[in-house]
Amino acid sequence: MDRVDTIVSRSKKLSWLLRHGAPSVGVAMDPAGWVPIEDVLEYMKITRRALDEIVRKNNKRRLQVYGGKIRCSQGHSIECTAVTREALEASWREVTSDASIWHGTRTEVVEAIAEEGIRPQQRTHVHLAPRTNSVVGKRAEVGVLLEVSPARLRDAGFKVYAAPNGVILVRHVPPGCIVGVRAVSRRARSMEPRLRAALGLTPAA
Repeated sequence: MDRVDTIVSRSKKLSWLLRHGAPSVGVAMDPAGWVPIEDVLEYMKITRRALDEIVRKNNKRRLQVYGGKIRCSQGHSIECTAVTREALEASWREVTSDASIWHGTRTEVVEAIAEEGIRPQQRTHVHLAPRTNSVVGKRAEVGVLLEVSPARLRDAGFKVYAAPNGVILVRHVPPGCIVGVRAVSRRARSMEPRLRAALGLTPAA
């Protein structure tokens, strides 16, 4: 395994540990997701220098180091870690802007979203992006971008937060808070009128 592959492999293992697996392997985690660095080094069997390199080269900047602790900014499994939504939210910045935020997803789930909204599934929060070209807050294999109104979210009783790496987070996005759809893939473009109709949006001009 070359150096690049080693860093990628270690980064994936570290992200798993800090987002999902710490309690299952006996690594203590507090309600905001912080883990002692010395425990991480022991579990990962790496040096502090190697850990710092993983943090520095993480392309989504999701790893945070503060004093003797480390955490992932967001993306925790609610059933698999010691975190709480309240503690995470207290560590994030509340978003007060009404500028649109975006959720990238697969084309085939849009009609279900039109019925149920966007749910966090096994995570603590729904992840959204502050811009359409953002590298954070979007799923892989995005077919469509759903435009979400922060003002409508607040009116529906949901606070909006930003993690230190820029990911926008909310506990749930009701269907009525989705105000636009932008097709990304060829398949989505061919289905856009149907998707807009499912979401109760007016046809594109």
